[in-house]
Amino acid sequence: MSPKIPLSPKIPRSRPSVVVTGATSATGQAITMELARTGFAVIAACRTREKAEALRERAARTGPPVRTVVVDVADATSTVRAFTEIATMTGGGPWAVVNNADFAQPGAVEDVDDELARRQLETNLLAPARIARLVLPSMRARRRGRIVNVSCLAGRVTMPMLGWYCASKQGLEAVTDALRMECAPFGVRVSMVEPWSYGSRLWAGSSQLLPQSRVSAYRKQYEAAGEPVRRGARNREPAPGEVARAVRRALTERRPRSRYPVGGGARSTAALDALAPTAASDWAKMIATGLREAPPRLARVIGLPLP
Repeated sequence: MSPKIPLSPKIPRSRPSVVVTGATSATGQAITMELARTGFAVIAACRTREKAEALRERAARTGPPVRTVVVDVADATSTVRAFTEIATMTGGGPWAVVNNADFAQPGAVEDVDDELARRQLETNLLAPARIARLVLPSMRARRRGRIVNVSCLAGRVTMPMLGWYCASKQGLEAVTDALRMECAPFGVRVSMVEPWSYGSRLWAGSSQLLPQSRVSAYRKQYEAAGEPVRRGARNREPAPGEVARAVRRALTERRPRSRYPVGGGARSTAALDALAPTAASDWAKMIATGLREAPPRLARVIGLPLP
């Protein structure tokens, strides 16, 4: 059973504690503020002290107070240290964790080297699993708690030029499914929030990570840096507030769902990709990412530049 969430702006000691990783991104800040306004005692996990201080100041201006910890979730030592501190702050461990920290490593599979691929998997896949190992003993002892992993459309649909990002998110989906079943007998509920996010915000934050090789066979696509994707998805991406509200639902509903798709394109695109013939799906994705040129008539209809 979910704890009763107080709506008072004061912070009672019994207020359920929630850790939000990646709390200084646009989505992370929206989640942090939404949960604080709802009545949770939010602990925002930030990568630097400067970002933590700025987030606390913003929270103070809007009303609900927020506590912070500094952590690099891709670093095991940093994560253990931070969650040891959180255990002290919460009297043994948080009631819930929202794993929101991530980044997108763009690039063709052959251009992304081992170091970049490991960093992608470490942040997006191994970090949430590591955090689960750290918080589950106390949740299991209390026989209640929640874990919410923030994925995206990449957890369901693979796009070219984002192979490693999709691998990390599809791995996260599998781990979350397993975790949900493993934790259920102990009263711990595990959910996935899946925003539509193949568009402008993803590419704006990751275009600087594109491989810089001058001899790459995909140089033209890198120079475009996802502009066709940005153009096609710009108007269908969910706002950070929509994602935050889905996270709130996953934490407050008595029987949380296993998945919370967010955004008009999330359900339809995942369903279409699953049902469409692979050849047709591949063709559409290659046009969307500039690997193939669209026929002139189609390009005019969907607003792509003509060659």
